[in-house]
Amino acid sequence: MPIFEFHCRQCGKVFEELILGSSVIPNCPSCGSSETEKMISSPRRTRSGFSIDSMPSAPSSGSGGCAGCSGGSCATCGH
Repeated sequence: MPIFEFHCRQCGKVFEELILGSSVIPNCPSCGSSETEKMISSPRRTRSGFSIDSMPSAPSSGSGGCAGCSGGSCATCGH
């Protein structure tokens, strides 16, 4: 089963879950909120090899962007 990273919009915790289907979105293990979103992991090259940076995925509805921006040019999430 693949491991996915999730971000809780309620408490801000980032957590990993083993998920069988890609459409399953788990509740936050810290606060129990169902307001979680799957994060996108993007590899980047470093001097010592590769590193993985994670960021919340684009919301499926609404104005776009992450909690830290309003869509457009955001250095945090790349929207």
